[in-house]
Amino acid sequence: MNGRILRPHRKARTILKYFARATSHSRAAVLSEALLFCLPTPSPDLYSMATSSAPSINSAVCPSANISVAPRRSLFPAAASLPLRRLDLRSMSSVPSGRFKAPAPISARSRSRISACASAVMEEATKRADSRVSTVVDVDLGSRSYPIYIGSGLLDEPDLLQRHVHGKSVLVVTNTTIAPLYLDKVVKALTHGNPKVTVESVILPDGEKYKNMETLMKVFDKAIESRMDRRCTFVALGGGVIGDMCGFAAASFLRGVNLIQIPTTLMAQVDSSVGGKTGVNHPLGKNLIGAFYQPQCVLIDTDTLNTLPDRELASGIAEVVKYGLIRDAEFFEWQEKNMQSLLARDPSALAYAIKRSCENKAEVVSLDEKESGMRATLNLGHTFGHAIETAFGYGQWLHGEAVAAGTVMAVDMSHRLGWIDDTIVKRVFSILQKAKLPTQPPEMMTVEKFKSVMAVDKKVADGLLRLILLKGPLGSCVFTGDYDQRALDETLRAFSKN
Repeated sequence: MNGRILRPHRKARTILKYFARATSHSRAAVLSEALLFCLPTPSPDLYSMATSSAPSINSAVCPSANISVAPRRSLFPAAASLPLRRLDLRSMSSVPSGRFKAPAPISARSRSRISACASAVMEEATKRADSRVSTVVDVDLGSRSYPIYIGSGLLDEPDLLQRHVHGKSVLVVTNTTIAPLYLDKVVKALTHGNPKVTVESVILPDGEKYKNMETLMKVFDKAIESRMDRRCTFVALGGGVIGDMCGFAAASFLRGVNLIQIPTTLMAQVDSSVGGKTGVNHPLGKNLIGAFYQPQCVLIDTDTLNTLPDRELASGIAEVVKYGLIRDAEFFEWQEKNMQSLLARDPSALAYAIKRSCENKAEVVSLDEKESGMRATLNLGHTFGHAIETAFGYGQWLHGEAVAAGTVMAVDMSHRLGWIDDTIVKRVFSILQKAKLPTQPPEMMTVEKFKSVMAVDKKVADGLLRLILLKGPLGSCVFTGDYDQRALDETLRAFSKN
């Protein structure tokens, strides 16, 4: 350049030519359009160069997401006459997540179509960086939106993690079961080609019984000893317990630091890692201490399910079944036909179940982040299930096992109220049996134990226990305290020892 100061248009041309050589054709297309929006007075020759360097820019958009955006200024007819489409730049590897305003909430079906199509575009546009990402589901929370990456071998894709690390310090929180399997791989992904990043780790004991304040303090101890600052990143590597505790630690440490979720169990992949619920248990109740705190991203490497015990796999299926019952009848029917494939760990079946579950949860969370109404419906069977976990002893039953028994109880009560027909009751009982999940609470549960624990449930409001119950056709439910108390008493007696 010989020390000359480039004019804006010449500077833009230089950037565009370099970017077109250095990256894929489609990513050059994205930058080309971005330049047109960023420049205050784009010239006709720049517009011509941008569109000629990326001739497929208008075709690289989903038909179902056909969003036309006029240029900032119609300074020349050529630009004003062409329908430009603004791509979701947040999904590109060179742009940090959450920088652009997310679109307004859309229907679940439209979101599914857009996600599927956008994933195909992204895979082409970032072929090198995201070569193994099969699906990206967006959790739409405005400026705090974030992606859920789903695919095989994602822990071998360093850029996926590194793009969401803001500072130079990372703390990986994991447990004694997961650390020998995946900790080194995650550390390698965080540091590959990135020597400025320092990674520390804290390895916690494994199990629900350790999900408490005492164990949580180990995370804070390590963070403080390692001189972590407000630009550090906490990475949750493990199942639901690790995700909940690491998330709560990230929400609390220095009043909030960056968080990335890497769930390694089916339960965490389809439910607990998505939506920002974090916390620990109290001896008197499950998850009573916590916060809503969203991650920067959720990275789901489906290969981690290869090391998951069969009992843990079945536990996760309980949450998958829930989505079909409360809002997605078509998904429930698919599960009925494919349960054996899920239990046999068929990769395509598991990938679809994870994707569909995440889409359902992302849709609900985007509309009701703090659980003021709709999001509570995701807790079908959980009020009864949490009572079982608390009274029986944390860790005696897996979360999904308790939720499965609780779901049968919620369905039974719905039937007693006359809100569903007996065919739904039979189908629920059948699918949970196929999944090798409990359909009865443990024998030690009594009516009194259920009532004492349920009295402090998070869904109690002004002394009234609100429940999620099925009502109407399959895929419909209500969150209500307006029910006949006798139906609840009858259900508790039917499933408990008096």
